[in-house]
Amino acid sequence: MVGADKMRISWITDDQTPATVAYGTSPGDYAKSATGTTSSYQFDVYKSGQIHEVVIGPLHPDTVYYYRCGGNSARKFSFKTAPSAFPIKFAIVGDLGQTEHTNSTLQHISEANYDMLLLPGDLSYADSWQPRWDSFGQMMEPLASQRPWMVTQGNHEVEISTPPFTAYNARWRMPFEDSGSTSNLYYSFSVAGVHVVMLGSYTDFDPSSAQYKWLQSDLARVDRTKTPWLVVLIHAPWYNTNKAHQGETESVDMKKYMESLLYNARADVVFTGHVHAYERFTRVYEDQADDCGPIHITVGDGGNREGLATKYIDPQLEISIFREASFGHGELEVVNATHALWTWHRNDDGEDVVSDSLWIKSISSVDNCKV
Repeated sequence: MVGADKMRISWITDDQTPATVAYGTSPGDYAKSATGTTSSYQFDVYKSGQIHEVVIGPLHPDTVYYYRCGGNSARKFSFKTAPSAFPIKFAIVGDLGQTEHTNSTLQHISEANYDMLLLPGDLSYADSWQPRWDSFGQMMEPLASQRPWMVTQGNHEVEISTPPFTAYNARWRMPFEDSGSTSNLYYSFSVAGVHVVMLGSYTDFDPSSAQYKWLQSDLARVDRTKTPWLVVLIHAPWYNTNKAHQGETESVDMKKYMESLLYNARADVVFTGHVHAYERFTRVYEDQADDCGPIHITVGDGGNREGLATKYIDPQLEISIFREASFGHGELEVVNATHALWTWHRNDDGEDVVSDSLWIKSISSVDNCKV
């Protein structure tokens, strides 16, 4: 999604083809068209295909559009734009990879009737082997061609490249400029009464950094009368009782520097990945339960090839409400300005089975938490 009423469509071809998208609201009737840009990148001996990007719009909210890309009239697609008002449902999953577990996760998500997917980092697990980015794109295409996917980066996107994130930035361009960011690694956007902040665990985040200063200004601009909900995505979790990924600077130091910014802005929920398991915390701030702090939820259980993180620290902390090492995904259905339903769905069960759930009240509607 780009801005309030546009979409960026990107696709990759082996051969040269026009960077054009024809689209319309009826099957086979492509009354409008737009032209974009084509680029490529070199990674060691690997040369990417032609990466085409086209921004189309303005578009109507909550509407199905039919489209085709470039000069290939045989391949036809459709997507649905996000709604402009409540309710809105987000599918949320991290650390996807491309395994049989990933396939199961994607199958479950495809049955969820969601409006937008949010991914807190670790996409392809290419780890510098560039053909894996191509196979990941092919694996995601059935879903990512139908709904807006908004992502941020994880450690597996860094890769051994100069500069870092070469493949990620070339292939997964997010609308960072719209929020005043100067980096594809952190940005924000608003949709249907929800302001979503995507942060970068693997770029500078100390108080002198561009990301820190951008976050300060972005949070200062949030108008809770227009976007009553504030949702944040980060890759490395700030709260974690799993034995995996303890003590990492991307978690410990980023929390030290930025937690107060999110708390003072009254963030509602912080979604993270990195740890290959599911865990939900209560509202928390500075390691203590706090009714005005955000709920922290780890959803790094998308299906990666490294397997599940099955060992937890015992006894379980009181602020850790639910934890389980199973592959799956989550759904955040924001019903109105005051209430949202969070559900977590395991791959071992059917999509309609809920393994963990919580009704969340927006902090902006709680009198004693108002800024």
